[in-house]
Amino acid sequence: MFKLIREDIQTVFLKDPAARSKLEVIFSYPGLHAVILHRFANKLWKNKFYFMARFISHTSRFVTGIEIHPGAVIGRRVFIDHGMGVVIGETSEIGNDVLIYKGVLLGGTTLEKKKRHPTIGDNVVLGSNAILLGAINIGKNAIIAAASVVTHDVPANGHRYWSSC
Repeated sequence: MFKLIREDIQTVFLKDPAARSKLEVIFSYPGLHAVILHRFANKLWKNKFYFMARFISHTSRFVTGIEIHPGAVIGRRVFIDHGMGVVIGETSEIGNDVLIYKGVLLGGTTLEKKKRHPTIGDNVVLGSNAILLGAINIGKNAIIAAASVVTHDVPANGHRYWSSC
């Protein structure tokens, strides 16, 4: 777990040119706090300690402004920059090296108990206030523009998506 936390801290320096010191990153990056707390909540969720997992998730949301369901799967080196208002649903899956900006929603479109949230490939950028809905796939290296509304799969390898909204 501590190896992952060190890696998460290093990721902030790789993805945010404004990061100046480890102390600053450790104490004043809510995206980092949300990811670390999610890792604990997710372990509890996987081991069927649902109440405690939800409580940690709820506390994390209160402190960081970032809501990540404890059932969501988050890869390595995921960085949430200026994360206020980010919501990541229960069946979301996020790959490695993903950059998420403020206000992103990975939401569901059904009340059925099945896969209902997006799957995000490796090395994806999700622009500010992007809304991704349903059990869609966002391919590796895709860039989702700010304020986009995405309801269909986005292909891999650098394709950019702009919404008509």
